[in-house]
Amino acid sequence: MRSVGVEEELLLVDPRSGEPRALSEEVLAVAARHHQGQGHAYTKELHGQQLEFGTEPRTVMGEVAAEIERCRAGAARLAAEAGAAVVALATSPLPVGPAVTEGKRYRWIQEHYGLTALEQLTCGCHVHVSVASDEEGVAVLDRIRPWLSVLVALSANSPFWHGKDTEYHSYRSRVWGRWPSVGPVELFGSADRYHERARELLATGVLQDEGMLYFDARLSRHYPTVEIRAADVCLDASTTVLVATLARALVDTAARHWREGRPPAHHGIGLLRAAAWRAARSGLDGELVHPRTMRPAPAERVVQALFQHVEEALDENGDHAHASKALDDLVSGGNGARVQRRLLRRHGTLGAVVAECVRRTQEGVR
Repeated sequence: MRSVGVEEELLLVDPRSGEPRALSEEVLAVAARHHQGQGHAYTKELHGQQLEFGTEPRTVMGEVAAEIERCRAGAARLAAEAGAAVVALATSPLPVGPAVTEGKRYRWIQEHYGLTALEQLTCGCHVHVSVASDEEGVAVLDRIRPWLSVLVALSANSPFWHGKDTEYHSYRSRVWGRWPSVGPVELFGSADRYHERARELLATGVLQDEGMLYFDARLSRHYPTVEIRAADVCLDASTTVLVATLARALVDTAARHWREGRPPAHHGIGLLRAAAWRAARSGLDGELVHPRTMRPAPAERVVQALFQHVEEALDENGDHAHASKALDDLVSGGNGARVQRRLLRRHGTLGAVVAECVRRTQEGVR
């Protein structure tokens, strides 16, 4: 069974006002004191208002859920000692002046990308799924491309931007798309071709290093995994677990199709970008672009098509019953974007929305 690891980026906010606070260095200093020189799960990101963690790789999804709960709870404790709170929101509902983190790499990014870098206070969720080789990994990348937009719709958790309702479900993905290497990629066909394309991109000088290959899904630089990067950070940990479960099933399904000699769909990048835009705009409300036909279809039907596409893998992994229920609950109850808008109608202020989301971030898997 393939192992799964999850990286989540969280916002650091003022526990009273809900406004983002650039306290990542202080939080990491607290973490260093607690762990006394030993390693821990937490790292800094581009902006000081962010804190990232990575879970240990696990093969049982219940253990993945426990890892996410442990890391979220630990982040909350560390942030509290530094005078902040953590919240799993993909963009800040309240206005913010992002502060770029100190460091040579981050200075280079700020100097080269200007306002694009300054405005990138966004939080994503990255799922690592183990693969046997780069060749298998690239075969997977070629075959999961049409389905990644559905993960955007499921995870969408960024309706607000600088105090305004964007009318998107995942505005993070629109802001994130300003980087030059973001988005869907062409069919590679082989690991050699993938690495050749990566070298060609780096040779342009536009990207600093391989870490800036911000494809929707890529081969990891550090682990024998495919890294699926399309999703917003999810408000509820249970949604993160669902996204990770579906991501592994997508990888399993794609690898099986490759071994059976089934070719990938030849959807062009333009069609995939249109599908990603629709997913960001609609979330689970209205229509999505169906990954098979590339035509509009009700969101619920598209989500069901994803489930059916990976159903055999879910069954083999022992994830079928849990994923089916979690998907039904998410479609009926709504993704993070729908929850945030509902909280605004109930409480009347974006500050109150953030406060409630801080609580939900720490609730664990429900």
